[in-house]
Amino acid sequence: MSTLICGSVAFDTIMVFPGEFKEHILPDQVHILNVAFLVPEMRREFGGTAGNIAYNLNQLGGKPIVMATVGQDSDVYLERFRNLGLDTRCVKRIPSAYTAQAFITTDRADNQITAFHPGAMNHSHENHVADAGPNVEIGIIAPDGRDGMFQHAKEMHDAGIRIVFDPGQGLPMFNGEELLHFISLAEVVAVNDYEARLMCERIGKPLEEVVQLAPVFVVTRGGKGSEIHVRGKMHEIPCVAAERIVDPTGCGDAYRAGLLFGMQRGLDWSITGRIAAILGARKIAHRGAQNHHFTAADIRSQFAAEFGSAPW
Repeated sequence: MSTLICGSVAFDTIMVFPGEFKEHILPDQVHILNVAFLVPEMRREFGGTAGNIAYNLNQLGGKPIVMATVGQDSDVYLERFRNLGLDTRCVKRIPSAYTAQAFITTDRADNQITAFHPGAMNHSHENHVADAGPNVEIGIIAPDGRDGMFQHAKEMHDAGIRIVFDPGQGLPMFNGEELLHFISLAEVVAVNDYEARLMCERIGKPLEEVVQLAPVFVVTRGGKGSEIHVRGKMHEIPCVAAERIVDPTGCGDAYRAGLLFGMQRGLDWSITGRIAAILGARKIAHRGAQNHHFTAADIRSQFAAEFGSAPW
């Protein structure tokens, strides 16, 4: 069975600021903010939530189908998908738009400032879940065009597909009622700790109540590990030490690929979370969201070294 990855395909222009943002932003002057950061290092990477998640899941041996919209400048990305052996039948090209673009500035403390141009992503509703065919068991709703996220969630639910809702940086697009709608359709909700706080604020409930709204609720906490709440029981997932800490861009997407992998194989959530943590640690040791390489055998070996024998 395949996993449908609904989200953005984007180019990431990543700039590295050798200082810290806080040294250049005066808290009492933010109402007249006018700040320029000298970024001597810059590179362009393949990114986007759907691209990143599919990249990681594909290396694990999963069967991701990418559902996304790209623009007139997408030839190099589509060629990359083909070279990776990824299923692109649900990637729609919008000739009148550019592929989504993220401009990310990272400081030495791993803080990020991002500007995002959605471009072709705003046409995501032109794709339909039925186009992926009948052999889809699990799907993820990752940040994408607003209309597309609503439509794909409904279509997955109507088709009996198990849904992972990952609002990510798209969370501010939705009010509390809309977030509750997505959560009601999902089997799994996955957010980081900041997104969890924002979600609670929008919904108007404390975190201990919000995590009970979905059968599985995942909160990642960076270097503090993650929590997976499963029908009242909380699994604490430890952080896996990275070989080195280079670039956090795409770590959350790598983690979510680990969640999807575990779901595909029916693994226990404590095991699934640890696989996801390993993927996040693998990613953070490399620049860009899609420059780390591994095999399923590599992850099994690392799981055994970190936690004991790998049970899959």
